[in-house]
Amino acid sequence: MNIYIPPVIKNLLILNTIFFIGKYVLNMYGVDLDFIFGAFFPLSPNFHWYQVLSHMFMHANFTHFFFNMFTLWMFGSSVEQALGAKKFLILYFVCGIGAFILSNIVDYFEFKKVYDSLVESNVPLNEVNKYAKLNLTTTYDEIQERGNQWLNSLPKNTDYTLASKFYIDLLKLGIGASGSIYGILVAFWLLFPNRILILLFPPIPVPVKIYIPLMILFQLYLGINQVQGDNIAHFAHLGGAVFGFFLTKHWIKNRYRWN
Repeated sequence: MNIYIPPVIKNLLILNTIFFIGKYVLNMYGVDLDFIFGAFFPLSPNFHWYQVLSHMFMHANFTHFFFNMFTLWMFGSSVEQALGAKKFLILYFVCGIGAFILSNIVDYFEFKKVYDSLVESNVPLNEVNKYAKLNLTTTYDEIQERGNQWLNSLPKNTDYTLASKFYIDLLKLGIGASGSIYGILVAFWLLFPNRILILLFPPIPVPVKIYIPLMILFQLYLGINQVQGDNIAHFAHLGGAVFGFFLTKHWIKNRYRWN
């Protein structure tokens, strides 16, 4: 049985696979592609403009990669056929950029609070970029060692918990196509609200118009009530969903202009 894969999705699957394989091949030679193509916080010394796009093609592990690509194909195929190749490609990148924007807006307020607290405590921050700057072959052990060196250089009355958080925030890394995927899920919901999904656990039918909004609300709940150790960027998912909602709504409203 032939499985039809629309052209844009096919090329996105190929590109994501190339990046995923390349990451593990180069990692064997001590090069971490996440540090090059992942999206750092814009105030980090490691941020580069192209990361706003390139982070969408990087994934943490096989599970992350597989489920994003499976969802892209499963839901994106119908969306691409409905919108057309050009608009689907625009949707993919706009939602990925939207994920980056909202996630970093949320992170900025937390970062600013920590920064202001350290400045008010007269903690010198002028040298932190020297310790936080990464190169192609920096290891995670070196990152931790540099962080300890910076902390040890600070005055004895420093709030080391806050200073450590500040250092970690400069190295916070966003990777994955999940923002784009959530935008595509919302587009699918708007275009095909009456389709039925069969869940795996439990195996029951659920209408798209119920299931996808519940997914978005769950991401909002997790984002607001972030627990320690949760490394998932829930507000990135929400950013992709929000941008996908308004963009698809616009196209539905102007349906006659799709071609």
